[in-house]
Amino acid sequence: MGNVHFISIGGSVMHSLAISLKKIGYNVTGSDDKLYEPSLSRLKSHGLCPDSIGWNPNNINNKLDFVILGMHAKEDNPELLKAQDISLDIYSYPDFIYKVSKNKTRIVIGGSHGKTTITSMILHVLKYNNINIDYVLGAQLDGFENTVSLSDENEFIIIEGDEYLSSPIDTLPKFHKYKPNIALISGISWDHINVFDTPQIYSEQFSSFIETIVDGGILVYNESDSTLKDIVYNNKSFIRKIEYNLPDYKILNNKIFINSDEGNIPLNIFGKHNLFNLEGARKICSFIGVFDADFYNSISSFNGASKRLQVIYNDKDNLLIRDYAHSPSKLTASVNAVSETFANFFIICVFELHTFSSLNIDFINQYSGTLHNCDLPIIFIDKENKKLDSTNSINDEIIAKAFGIKNLIIINNSNNLYNYLISMDYKNTCLLLMSSGNFGSMSIDKLKFHISNGN
Repeated sequence: MGNVHFISIGGSVMHSLAISLKKIGYNVTGSDDKLYEPSLSRLKSHGLCPDSIGWNPNNINNKLDFVILGMHAKEDNPELLKAQDISLDIYSYPDFIYKVSKNKTRIVIGGSHGKTTITSMILHVLKYNNINIDYVLGAQLDGFENTVSLSDENEFIIIEGDEYLSSPIDTLPKFHKYKPNIALISGISWDHINVFDTPQIYSEQFSSFIETIVDGGILVYNESDSTLKDIVYNNKSFIRKIEYNLPDYKILNNKIFINSDEGNIPLNIFGKHNLFNLEGARKICSFIGVFDADFYNSISSFNGASKRLQVIYNDKDNLLIRDYAHSPSKLTASVNAVSETFANFFIICVFELHTFSSLNIDFINQYSGTLHNCDLPIIFIDKENKKLDSTNSINDEIIAKAFGIKNLIIINNSNNLYNYLISMDYKNTCLLLMSSGNFGSMSIDKLKFHISNGN
């Protein structure tokens, strides 16, 4: 197959791609200056963990066929400079994914929110129906050993299409690389303010994404999103445009049922945004050959992607839910999903300000109203977060004003957060933890143990 070296092998997709390439016969090496779980353990289990932490230009030589460069590396990375000096082929991972999927039917799932869940739903349904497909997914999914799978024989590949930059030397958004035959956009809500200065610039990335769909291809889109609907309406590409919307549903005893031609379908997921996601997934599955009856029969057992409204603990009195929500739209959707489905519970919401955007004093006002539908809102900000440098002037007063809630609690130490949470009386209570980070060093397992053992 060939020899490949990964610069910044520890990334969530990078390490999974490295594992996938080793499985299909590549000789794989890699390096990184930091390795975190679960990447560290997974690389070790596949014999791909670097011998030492850090960058070493001696890792780069003419025996390599190419290098795959991760976003975590910098432009002055010594391994990257060596690769450029000896004229090695250098790919970002989206460049490489396109290279190996040119002869496949490429399905790309994009959107500011929901793309991981929609991709996971599709993969769950296809596995249930014994349909094999290549894939690139952004989160771990039950029943799938790896989040990347590549082969020579499968006709389709489904790719979670991230709008963030491709690599330190390639500022094109990842999802502009794939040239999909079939694409889905779940919605548009301004994010990644450190890259896209205005909502208009951010939205333009999705307009450009639509332009990359091959002539005669298909765009599936969420018609309820007005920004997206306008972009689709103004697009003149030679493609089919197929909308989806919210399905008919009802909530009985804290459980959602979809009203379909197949009857009332019980779901293990909840929230209106997940029902939109389900409809998008159903449309895509139909193009792969899955009939609606088979889709509904399969989706009823879908439990969600990792950290996407993931129920960690559930008994008749208490719920502990972990969610990846970090942007305003995601936060609103998650809080509303929990408040609607578990209306009879006392709802505590803990949100960590973790991303560059959420810690930006010019962006934080976008969070106004996002936590209004919970009973006890808590903001956690880790003072050890490296995104908080000496120039960041965000403080408790700015945070409180931005969220606009009188009973808002702000905590900036993980030990204090843990002690505060375990001091509560968990009776008929839902605790929703939302972050793209890890709440500092707080142990979710210890918190779960405390709640599950009657405090």
